[in-house]
Amino acid sequence: MGHTIGRRGFLGWTGAGAAAVLLGTGAWDAGAASAAPRPVRAGDPFTLGVASGDPAADSVVLWTRLAPDPLAADGRGGMPDRPVPVAWEVATDEQMRTVVRRGQVLATPALAHAVHPEVNGLAPDREYFYRFKVLGPGGALSPVGRTRTTPRPGDTPSSLAFAFASCQNWADGFYTAYDHMAREDLDLVVFLGDYLYEGDITETKRGQAAPPSAAKEPMDLAGYRCRYGLYKSESPLRAAHARFPWIAVFDDHEVENNWASDISQADTEPDQDRAVFRARRAAAFQAYYEHLPLRAAQTPKGPDMRLFRRLSYGTLADFTMLDTRQYRDDQACGDTETADCVERFDEKRTILGAPQRDWLLDGFSRSRARWQVLGNQAPMGLTDSDPGPAAKVNTDPWDGYVADRNRVLGAAADRDVRNLVVITGDRHQNYAGDLLRSFEQPGSPVVGSEFVGTSITSKGDGADLTDQIRGYQEATPTLKFVNDQRGYVRVDLTPTEWRSSFRVLDRVEKPGGTISTRAVWAVEDGRPGVVPG
Repeated sequence: MGHTIGRRGFLGWTGAGAAAVLLGTGAWDAGAASAAPRPVRAGDPFTLGVASGDPAADSVVLWTRLAPDPLAADGRGGMPDRPVPVAWEVATDEQMRTVVRRGQVLATPALAHAVHPEVNGLAPDREYFYRFKVLGPGGALSPVGRTRTTPRPGDTPSSLAFAFASCQNWADGFYTAYDHMAREDLDLVVFLGDYLYEGDITETKRGQAAPPSAAKEPMDLAGYRCRYGLYKSESPLRAAHARFPWIAVFDDHEVENNWASDISQADTEPDQDRAVFRARRAAAFQAYYEHLPLRAAQTPKGPDMRLFRRLSYGTLADFTMLDTRQYRDDQACGDTETADCVERFDEKRTILGAPQRDWLLDGFSRSRARWQVLGNQAPMGLTDSDPGPAAKVNTDPWDGYVADRNRVLGAAADRDVRNLVVITGDRHQNYAGDLLRSFEQPGSPVVGSEFVGTSITSKGDGADLTDQIRGYQEATPTLKFVNDQRGYVRVDLTPTEWRSSFRVLDRVEKPGGTISTRAVWAVEDGRPGVVPG
């Protein structure tokens, strides 16, 4: 992996109108090249673009949703109440002349006319292109997307390039970060949660009002579908989906802020009733599945969804994607920042749940990969905000679940995990820090590294340093780098080194923000902990 790909920039997919291409109906059979980007046409069923995800050595899942009116208040996307046949094809060239796989799938009203065909029989470590066609009158063609398979299980690629991102609050700014990401040479994108935000949209930092159908906090399936329609209307987001395969997990805002298992954190909403909240969770999970490139194994069953999973990149890296929401105990001490919460040390408390934790630790023992990468939602390492002797922490992340943290980090050390690196979202800030076997024991050894990536937009423009994150760094010696700007993290990985480049924007509340690399931090093979890159 990590090859220099698409040096001509995959030109149909890196501009502001990236996912708005609609090809002529005769191009499917003729194998014509994709057209230059142009505005979405009335009646275009591909307003939400195309995507791919969860790549393997011989397969990938493709995605689109037919929705000529994605903000329709009934959540149907302007589609008829009947199944619609959709054809797909995969080629080795962007002009779709050399087609290697094709098939058909039904887009049904039950899934908002979203489709998730899983394409098998592909060659490993190979770039492919794909598109969809609505079968029937009109025969609309989708934009062309690009994807890539992973190396064979026993191969060790010389490099892997990926980005990780999280927290894209539409109301807080423009998705300019994705314009820049789509221009990078990457093998994949890892999204770590908060794909959308669920609160009422009454004011925005971007100076745009939300359409009425998407402005009210979603409580049912139609509401969540409209909110996804709003978010995916952003062309930079569609461009990044079409440019790279994604591996995605959710955090809290895809349902409700700081939810835990079947417990709502709301004070006044009806979903304080657990049965009501589980119904809301089921609606949120279905809408999440309908709008992300997820495999059939991730299909929700009511309020339950198997999202934790493992994806391998040969023997270079294993990506272990965690779910720290569905199986956790309620947050300790009232879900707050506190310096005197004894409950957070309770040995019985869990953020993962025992089955997921056992699966994770078993993977430590079985893996042959050089790098163990945990895709994690909220910071695992200590983030103390009090420079004094007491640790003042937030109890929603792993600081509120100390026993589970110690079990995971201790097992990584005991099972001789060569390179444990945790990539994390949620915090709307950039961190590079060391992971200790126990943050509560003086002199505890460093057993891993954590890189926390900032938000795409959440919290607005941001700043290089704030009093809050200066406090974190002063009080937490294991935090080596902190920053409060918006953007994403690019990772360049080889068998001997991990390099995280913190890519930050000068602004997101207005369009056209410029990007720069604020800092580079690295991990050396066999030496846990972060070092300047």
